[in-house]
Amino acid sequence: MKIAFVGKGGSGKTTLSALFIRHLAATGRPVIAVDADINQHLGPALGLTDHQAAGLPSLGAHLPEIKEYLRGGNPLISSADAMIKTTPPGPGSRLLRIVEENPVYAACARPVALDEGSVRLMVTGAFTEEDLGVACYHSKVGAVELLLNHLQDGQDEYVVTDMTAGSDSFASGLFTRFDLTFLVAEPTRKGVSVYRQYKEYARDFGVTLRVVGNKVQNADDLAYLRREVGEDLLTSFGHSDWVRRLEQGSEPPLSSLEPENRAVLELLHQEADAAHQLRDPRRYTEQAIQFHLRNAESWGNAKTGLDLATQVDPSFVLHQQRAEQETRDQAGAHA
Repeated sequence: MKIAFVGKGGSGKTTLSALFIRHLAATGRPVIAVDADINQHLGPALGLTDHQAAGLPSLGAHLPEIKEYLRGGNPLISSADAMIKTTPPGPGSRLLRIVEENPVYAACARPVALDEGSVRLMVTGAFTEEDLGVACYHSKVGAVELLLNHLQDGQDEYVVTDMTAGSDSFASGLFTRFDLTFLVAEPTRKGVSVYRQYKEYARDFGVTLRVVGNKVQNADDLAYLRREVGEDLLTSFGHSDWVRRLEQGSEPPLSSLEPENRAVLELLHQEADAAHQLRDPRRYTEQAIQFHLRNAESWGNAKTGLDLATQVDPSFVLHQQRAEQETRDQAGAHA
């Protein structure tokens, strides 16, 4: 399952995504956590010190190696240099699994021990002095899009991504790469405006969106969200002394989180698992191709000097490949 957390800056999306990651790890599920926000705070929210977080390898710095590994023996891709952030997989491509060891994870993922389990953490990396004035942050986020295009994840396996704030997520096709998107909204006009903008942009792409209210202080706040968000409002996260202690640098055990807020995390988990039944592998693959062709025509062809449309194999369906492999594995086990 691929889960995204979005929302305006300061809404608490990083805190809630970190809490959800902790919850999943506590249940024993395999989890990859991805910090795709321009402000890299997911590591500290998972208990890393600032020094430890600053030492994490960035996906952007390893993009050439990532491309070379994912390209594999795909005959439609001449070289790693011919790959862009939207390049879809095809015959011969190497596909990632959440529970495995591979060179991409070895270079870019680091284990984070939590009080009730552990996760793998990957980060896009913060802006550097070399980036200022000449680079777009979405060139870093592109590594995440490429990985998700090549990821074969299954039920009870999770990738949880803390996305960049506001509507910046729509500057690439990354927003379509998730089975479920949780939008964290405060009971304010600004909080609701981000929801409306996200809802409008995502409308034509089949994005499954659920709103989680945050910083809800009373019944009036909750009524405001219900009135403005309607049926998309899933639940709300209440005031938390546990979160305050975490933000002050303590490391309280997840078991001490307020019961009503633990119940919120369980509801998010149930909603994520329910979204698995809504998967449409063919649409997922077609959207990847759609954004690849857009990017190829807009800038990719000029950058590479190639016709990147020739990289598309219209018969290749990502998750269908996994289903067929699992069927073969089961047949072999029975034999």
